[in-house]
Amino acid sequence: MLQFREENGSVFFKVRVMPRASREGVVGLYEDALKIRLTAAPVDGKANEACRAFLAKLLSIPRAQVEILSGHTSRNKVIKISGVSSEKILKDLLP
Repeated sequence: MLQFREENGSVFFKVRVMPRASREGVVGLYEDALKIRLTAAPVDGKANEACRAFLAKLLSIPRAQVEILSGHTSRNKVIKISGVSSEKILKDLLP
């Protein structure tokens, strides 16, 4: 089950990124994280920026509201989304 933490108008949750995929999309859940496929390679932060852009597009919010708090060099990341409720994230991100 995807775990959320809401604090001061922001939502925090974990993602598991699969870089260099043939297409982008939400795969489902991986343990307590949202599993995401990205076409970008994990070089020079390209996969991190692709992750931020992908989540912003799915949630229809500016990319500036999506921040990677930890896991910059890992497949496992902690994401902070500002100004969005956990209900909207569940509705928009989970297949």
